Amino acid sequence: MQRRNFIRNTMFTAMAVTTHGYVKFNGENFEGDCATTTDILGPYYRPYAPVRTDMLVKGTAGQVVILKGKVKQKDCTTGLKNACVELWHCDEKGVYDNDSPAFNYRARTYCDEKGNYEFKTVFPVPYSVGPGVTRPAHFHMLISAEGYQTLITQLYFTGDPNLSTDPSSSSPAAKKRILDIKDENGAKLVAFDVSMMEKLPADASVVERLSGTYVRSDNKREEVFYKKAGMLWVQNGGSINGGYAMEYVGNNIFQVYGSKATFQFTPEKDGSVKLLFKNTNREDKEFSWTAVKTK
Repeated sequence: MQRRNFIRNTMFTAMAVTTHGYVKFNGENFEGDCATTTDILGPYYRPYAPVRTDMLVKGTAGQVVILKGKVKQKDCTTGLKNACVELWHCDEKGVYDNDSPAFNYRARTYCDEKGNYEFKTVFPVPYSVGPGVTRPAHFHMLISAEGYQTLITQLYFTGDPNLSTDPSSSSPAAKKRILDIKDENGAKLVAFDVSMMEKLPADASVVERLSGTYVRSDNKREEVFYKKAGMLWVQNGGSINGGYAMEYVGNNIFQVYGSKATFQFTPEKDGSVKLLFKNTNREDKEFSWTAVKTK
């Protein structure tokens, strides 16, 4: 499927920070001593990619590249054994395989004893996402491990002329994810290390994008989300603060502090944002409702 209808406003950014090291808010986002920045999970991710490291497709015209690196624990040094690393990207024509059983240019692997991972694939290419707008070439990655919040990110390449005009790659949060392409034994090589974290505070751009009015499908009631003290809040007249602050818990989900209530935001292919609310009542029975952002 060609991603020509991609809406750049669905590209959210989050900052991963260490829970024990030096962390500060610089007015735009959080900074940590070994922070790995992430992007929100978009509409073209396919779960259950096959376990493999060789992603080459027979007959491809793309430039072969090796992507390798190390997944580290929260101390930013020790390798994370058995962390699952997923990789997906478009082909040499800018097309993603969203439905074939072959899962072309989609794979996952598990880190070795020292946290090392490696894939052999081809370089993705830039593609148009609308009149005058081109996304730079990029890899998508999802890294998961027990005891850590899932990390979702994108990798870009030095020298791509589209980096400065793309809202995601031009963000300061992407600086360490614009990678050099090296030659190693006659092959192209891209290296990327990751530091996993237990918690991911939402970046300011995430909060800004999600803030707004959502209309519920069950009773047409409006739910309002807003930014306060750098966090995402949900409006509630019964609170002395006018609403409740929420913690980002990963995978597009926010949770109201001190409760089981969660809000899962999902960017759609047409650029809209859907919301799924879940909570439990006094009898510990789960209930839910959905909503769509209107403004």
